Amino acid sequence: MARTRAFLFAALATPVALLAAPVVAQASLTMLDTLTHGGWEVRSRDGGSVRKICVRTGRELIQLRHPDSTCNRFVVENSANETTVQYTCRGNGYGRTHIRKESDTLVQIDSQGIAGGKPFQFTAEARRTGGCD
Repeated sequence: MARTRAFLFAALATPVALLAAPVVAQASLTMLDTLTHGGWEVRSRDGGSVRKICVRTGRELIQLRHPDSTCNRFVVENSANETTVQYTCRGNGYGRTHIRKESDTLVQIDSQGIAGGKPFQFTAEARRTGGCD
């Protein structure tokens, strides 16, 4: 009987532990944690828009097309110079963003997904410009 309970506990606990692992991995995004905080300018590579954002944690660069959405994130790559995050915003689409660090004040961003029911894809350069307004 005790053996059956131990087996049952192990069978139920294993999937929970596996699901919890990605959340722990997301707590620290190595490259984003090293970026200089402050005002940043995100300039689209297609010659289009220029957007100013306040970077407090570096994570603001992940969801540029879903800035105010609470999304579930899954870290695909997390190294000293590159980060790739896939995210899903319930009822508001999803995205996958790859950020490559050139310096603590300059990064390259590639992102694609669905926002507002429409597909998006963009590449941009983000550069620190000073303090947050």
